[in-house]
Order: sequence, then structure tokens, then C-alpha cells
Amino acid sequence: MTTKLFIRVSFALGVCLFIGFLASMATQTSIGGWYVQLDKPSFNPPNWIFGPVWTVLYIFMGIAAGIVWSKGFYHKWVKTALYHFGFQLLLNAAWSLLFFGLQEPFWALLDIIALFIVLLFTIKWFKIVNDKAAYLLIPYAIWVVFAAILNFEIWRLNM
Repeated sequence: MTTKLFIRVSFALGVCLFIGFLASMATQTSIGGWYVQLDKPSFNPPNWIFGPVWTVLYIFMGIAAGIVWSKGFYHKWVKTALYHFGFQLLLNAAWSLLFFGLQEPFWALLDIIALFIVLLFTIKWFKIVNDKAAYLLIPYAIWVVFAAILNFEIWRLNM
């Protein structure tokens, strides 16, 4: 690994983990009260699984973004890929604020649908820049689909 790649991956990893930390703070505000009282579908995982899964996903996201960034921010494809990445990261953080912070599953559902769409574009642009970076986002996309289905069911069951 070159020094430039290491620095950029490390920085991107730090940003992603920081966003994850902020999202977890919003989650903690409701996880013990409001969320416990909600009706949930039978496929709802235990609460302890979310932290480790999201940590791994944020690590993959940071590595992927660092790889893309290392190809040179001056290149328009790299810029486009990273702009999409930044936008999806904002939507990712917004979901926790909407769902847990504001306790609004419907608005969180709209957010996660937008997140998935932007994530697909991000994967497309990452693939143009670097295949491995794009592949690192696939588990994230799969988890977002699962989270969207879970979000929908929680909203539906608690309308």
C-alpha cells in the first residue's frame, strides 16, 4: 500500500466511523424506550447485531472511498464518485436521526429509499474508477435493502 493510499483510506475510514458514531448517538436516544415499545416483524434481528454489522460496513465504506480518492480527486469520475459517496453518507446519517432521533419511521423510510438509489449510483461510479472499491459497497447495499424492508414493516405495524 502506498503512503498516499494509506493516508486517504485512513482519513475516509475516520470520516465513515465518525458518521457511524454520530448515528449511534441518535440511536441510543430511543433504543431503550420508544423502540422497545414498537411492534416489530418476526425477522427483526436482536439489537446487539446492529452495532457490529454497521461497524464492518463503515470500515468497508471507508476503505472503498479511500481507494477511489487515491485515484486522484482532479479526475471528474473520481469527483463524481466521491460526491455520490458523500451524499449517500449524509442520507445514511439522516436515517438514524429520522428513525430514532425524531421517531419518524415513515420519513426514515423515504430517506432509506433515497439512500439506496444514491448508493446504487455510488457503486456505479466507484466501479468506473475501481472495481474493488465498488465490490466493497455490495454488502452495504444488501444491508440497506434489508434495513429498508425492516423499516417498512416497523412503520406498517405501528401505523
